[in-house]
Amino acid sequence: MNKTADLCDKYGKELEVCQQEFRSYGKRKQFYGPISTVRVFEDNVLVRQSLERIPEGNVLIVDGGGSKRCALVGDMLAEIAVTRKLAGIIINGCVRDTAELAKMDIGILALGSNPLRSKKDGKGEIDIIVTFGGIDWNPGDYIYADEDGIVLSSKELI
Repeated sequence: MNKTADLCDKYGKELEVCQQEFRSYGKRKQFYGPISTVRVFEDNVLVRQSLERIPEGNVLIVDGGGSKRCALVGDMLAEIAVTRKLAGIIINGCVRDTAELAKMDIGILALGSNPLRSKKDGKGEIDIIVTFGGIDWNPGDYIYADEDGIVLSSKELI
């Protein structure tokens, strides 16, 4: 994968740069792919369903409303993503089981960690435009993430 800085130099006007800072929790520090989206709030039922159905190579964008009161992804959900060969998960919210996540070959970005699990009510929306970090995340767009940040493109660049 090309570095996000190089992509910005080459395609600057075509890209959106996420303004939200995330911490990396997965073993894979650089990842990219087409995005699928889910919007939830302190409830991860639809996160699990999305991880079980989105195409191999995709990146799941989880808009958790920025809540840090519980985790939306832990080692069990991350294992589903690894088994299904997803490229990564970006969570506008928290993760847990961080020691285990660090050993998993997947990109995982989140705002922070919290040991408390989420509710299981099944509320939220799938495959919709979500907005955080100063950008609109459209299903089917491509994200490129590395140690420098996240850039979004309406088409595949590499």
